[in-house]
Amino acid sequence: MPILEMHLLEGRSAERKRKAVEAVTEALVRTLEVRPDQVRILITEHSQEHFAVGGRTAAQRREEAAREG
Repeated sequence: MPILEMHLLEGRSAERKRKAVEAVTEALVRTLEVRPDQVRILITEHSQEHFAVGGRTAAQRREEAAREG
């Protein structure tokens, strides 16, 4: 039974997350030859202040991009 964790920044709609779950499930069914009911997907959402790359939070990076762009 495959168990996947998806870590996402907050803000995506329920519809987008549902589409992602459906697509990932289909891919696992096809490639791992498991049944859809065997696939487990856990989605964890993080705020812009709780995700960082290169020493800058996503919120900081977004603010910097807005100033530059």
